[in-house]
Amino acid sequence: MDKIVLEGCRFYGYHGAFKEEQTLGQIFLVDLELSVDLQAASLSDQLTDTVHYGMVFDSVRQLVEGEKFILIERLAGAICEQLFNEFPPIEAIKVAIKKENPPIAGHYKAVGIELERQR
Repeated sequence: MDKIVLEGCRFYGYHGAFKEEQTLGQIFLVDLELSVDLQAASLSDQLTDTVHYGMVFDSVRQLVEGEKFILIERLAGAICEQLFNEFPPIEAIKVAIKKENPPIAGHYKAVGIELERQR
């Protein structure tokens, strides 16, 4: 299956189980892999034959920056639901969400989740 990939999208949001996360907020890194049949676009060179990744980015930004969730698992689920609703050609989605600086003691590059959903 063909893919559209958005990697390293950075958004500021207020998601998390800790009060500090809900009050102060933090940066969230979002990676998306969208399964889409790109055959028509590869032949036509027409934007109408694909999923506009700029519009996908804006849709995800609206959720991450405009809503609040306790769990990033729920945020990822909401991203999938919204993208399936807004972009019918998307057949499957893989989304990864990472926090670089959650309020937990320790040394790590990031913590996060990854989930995959199909229509």
